[in-house]
Amino acid sequence: MALNNSYDARLVQQETAVGAGLMILLLALIGTAIGMGPVGWFSGLAFTIATWAVLSRALHRSGLRTFGAANRVTLGRACLVGGVTALVADSFQDSPPVSLFVGLTAVALILDGVDGKVARRTGTSTPLGARFDMEVDAFLILVLSVYVSMAMGPWVLLIGAMRYVFVAAARVWPWLTAPLPPSTARKTVAALQGVLLLVAGAALLPHAVNVAVVALALGLLVWSFGRDVLWLYRNSRAHTTPSAEREVPELVAG
Repeated sequence: MALNNSYDARLVQQETAVGAGLMILLLALIGTAIGMGPVGWFSGLAFTIATWAVLSRALHRSGLRTFGAANRVTLGRACLVGGVTALVADSFQDSPPVSLFVGLTAVALILDGVDGKVARRTGTSTPLGARFDMEVDAFLILVLSVYVSMAMGPWVLLIGAMRYVFVAAARVWPWLTAPLPPSTARKTVAALQGVLLLVAGAALLPHAVNVAVVALALGLLVWSFGRDVLWLYRNSRAHTTPSAEREVPELVAG
């Protein structure tokens, strides 16, 4: 049994190595096609190495014996996000081809709805898979916000930074780490962020319209985060306030 577990672990780690190889291959194709500069190469390779290292460690600690089809889809999305990262980093020196930027981002966003369905249909949903999916989503939003901010100003960075600010705040206020109830509105707002940023980043609409689109994305995100933080705060107070004290407002409300 121990030998089988060791063999399974090696197979899982090999899949992450294959993913890293595919990321490097994609970077090579992009670099050859557009003549990518050193900043783009460095950013793409840094993303590749960081993704491989963090994912390998997480898989080792989780003890998963199979990588799973859903995680393969997410890993494919991570490859595309690595390509988008390289393009955005390279755009500080030279504007990337809009068609390539839009194409890579659009496919990554479309696949965002695939890995979850695959996990549910195959019965392979895991906490690690959900976290992997969420981190890839969050980083793509951060990269897109950086790209759009170059045309609209640093306020756009709030969209990409908000999730990371929330994580940092949770280290100070542990009640923020409590599980949230399922919410279709939260999922919808999260999915819209990438779409709206891509619309603005493609620059196919008038500048004023693009600004309104990004402002809408930020407004929805602030509302979603604000609603969740308020729920978490009230839930934490409900669990820390003595029951005798909680009865009073309930009676008053009734």
